[in-house]
Amino acid sequence: MSAMPAQDNKPGLLQTIWRWLRKPPDACDLAAIGDREVEQIAGDIGVSPAELYSLARSDAKGADLLTSRMMALDLDCQEVARLVPETLRDLQRVCTLCNRRKHCARDLAHTPLDPSWKDYCPNVATLLALDAMPWAARREW
Repeated sequence: MSAMPAQDNKPGLLQTIWRWLRKPPDACDLAAIGDREVEQIAGDIGVSPAELYSLARSDAKGADLLTSRMMALDLDCQEVARLVPETLRDLQRVCTLCNRRKHCARDLAHTPLDPSWKDYCPNVATLLALDAMPWAARREW
């Protein structure tokens, strides 16, 4: 009978990647790894290390607000995600890091079609550009 090798309790690369995809690290997770790894992760997703820490500390409400704003503009999030995924990721990043989220949430809850959001939204140019495109999900095109 052969002896079984001792199992290493350290997760493998695939397990680490799978965990990251299922649940991005929070600020405590990032603090536990080295600066070089944080820089690598930030570079992989196209943000600075400071933005990565901010994203890790934030909740998911920024992305929820983006979804609501896109619905108010009659933009199909799934179609945008399929056709221009990098644009959607950038929109999500900017919304999540935005310091006007309370204002946005209030506007979306009370008057989602009020154009005043264009005065404070950091994603206004991208959202208006997307809104001007002929999306298949829109019946009038």
